[in-house]
Amino acid sequence: METEISTIGEFGLIDRVTSGLTAGNPSTVKSVGDDAAVLSYPDTDVLVSSDMLLEGVHFDLTYVPLKHLGYKAAVVNFSDIYAMNGTPRQITVSLGISKRFTVEHIDELYSGIRLACEIYGVDLVGGDTTSSRSGLVISITCIGDVAKGEAVGRDGAHDTDLICVSGDLGAAYMGLQLLEREKTASAGMKDFVPRFEGKEYLVERQLKPEARKDIVARLAEAGIRPTSMIDVSDGLSSELLHICHASKTGCRVYEDRIPIDYQTAVMAEELNMNLVTAALNGGEDYELLFTVPLHCHEQIKKIDGVKVIGHITSENLGCALVTRDGTEMPLRAQGFNHLNQ
Repeated sequence: METEISTIGEFGLIDRVTSGLTAGNPSTVKSVGDDAAVLSYPDTDVLVSSDMLLEGVHFDLTYVPLKHLGYKAAVVNFSDIYAMNGTPRQITVSLGISKRFTVEHIDELYSGIRLACEIYGVDLVGGDTTSSRSGLVISITCIGDVAKGEAVGRDGAHDTDLICVSGDLGAAYMGLQLLEREKTASAGMKDFVPRFEGKEYLVERQLKPEARKDIVARLAEAGIRPTSMIDVSDGLSSELLHICHASKTGCRVYEDRIPIDYQTAVMAEELNMNLVTAALNGGEDYELLFTVPLHCHEQIKKIDGVKVIGHITSENLGCALVTRDGTEMPLRAQGFNHLNQ
């Protein structure tokens, strides 16, 4: 039996989703239960990032389980903090909820948020709930910290720096295409079974991404501080252009060096899509794109899961993709546009 949210009210719902929360970070002085949380960061710089997800724009509940959605909503915020060379410590979660959602639905959503917080060592310290006339709205603010003066922005890249990326690219986008294909195929069918065999990695990359905490740790262990860094949320081309614009540089990225998983390549062939275009512009990979000085080349080669894909140039040379035959093509931002939906 499902419970209408109106039967327990806003405060009852808040009590339900925050019950049993314990603070694990020393910077969390006071968590949920008052008008505001109390945080203390006396010796580090504070990082703050916010992200909003709207049903029908950023997610489709036809094929996105609420637990996965909660997990992803939290993790993509953690990723922003890691992309600044920091560590996420606390989040606040605010929801806009339409009448079609029950208490059990919100329980499921929060089970994913709590799981992400547990895995990444982040405290849930507050938030808000309100009614929505347009489905589910999720707004998360993440607070983190970084050693004083060690935050890495987008504006520090220099001519001759190496361009590096973690993991592989395009898998999340191909996972989205697969989910959309199966949604279309299921229309009007009562007992439809989606076909994900052999493509489980793609579905996981779309529904349950991970923030690259491990890469930040490995760079620190190697004594490497990136000159610039950003997470790949809107597509490699868009993110690289952000770095070049902020740093007032150009770049050359090489097609044959872009890391792509085998399942991504197979899916692109099935859908008759250009594989490199998907890797450049797909987005939602949440890998880390960063630059390091040229002299770090040998150290970078020793870090598992990181690949050098190009180099920074002077601004007057512009930004270009170098194809397999050596042709230079202008790099264009064709990733996800949040205001064009």
